[in-house]
Amino acid sequence: MTENTDLIVLHTTKYGENAVVVHTLSRRYGRRGFLVRGVGKKAVMTLLQPLNLLEADITTSSRSNLFTASNLALRHSLNGIRGNLYKNAMTMFISEVLFRLIREGVDEEGLFDWCERSILLLDSVGEDFSNFHLRFLLELAVALGFSPQAEDLLPFVEGHYAVVERFMKEPFAESMLIPLSGKARNEIADGVLRYLEFHTESHINVASLKVLRELFG
Repeated sequence: MTENTDLIVLHTTKYGENAVVVHTLSRRYGRRGFLVRGVGKKAVMTLLQPLNLLEADITTSSRSNLFTASNLALRHSLNGIRGNLYKNAMTMFISEVLFRLIREGVDEEGLFDWCERSILLLDSVGEDFSNFHLRFLLELAVALGFSPQAEDLLPFVEGHYAVVERFMKEPFAESMLIPLSGKARNEIADGVLRYLEFHTESHINVASLKVLRELFG
């Protein structure tokens, strides 16, 4: 059976000589990997950049748990992200967090739509977006069903409690203007990641956070 499905790209894993497994988030399948063949062409790998919003034909089989994705196409070009080094770094970080945090087969209601809105917001936001990943992590906790209060994060963010409380209370635009040093951003990101690890009983070793530290430090 084949059906057309919207996907968010999280990660790719090489599979043989000319194929990859693309790990995705979708409304239909939640977090799931699909086999994509013929990836020797540069155009195909360009489609599989982190957080790209795609549509694809998914072919399922009763004989295999590895479904196939074909006829991939961009649903949004994300020019605001792809033309910006800093935003691209954020997509690497966000996609890695989602890939490591959300287990295969998990289908949290509303998670796909929230992620899609967040990606489009990052694509469209202007110059003030250095705090975007912090806002994303805090909202991700809500999207996953934890709905933390600021005091729930106190053991993880310690001296940055007042700033985290502002992030959780202020509208998006105002939270992007909260003045923070690179060191403070890094410590808050580390703290919220530890909170997410604690509540998902997982270990999130996010290598791309180092890139954000270098760019926004």
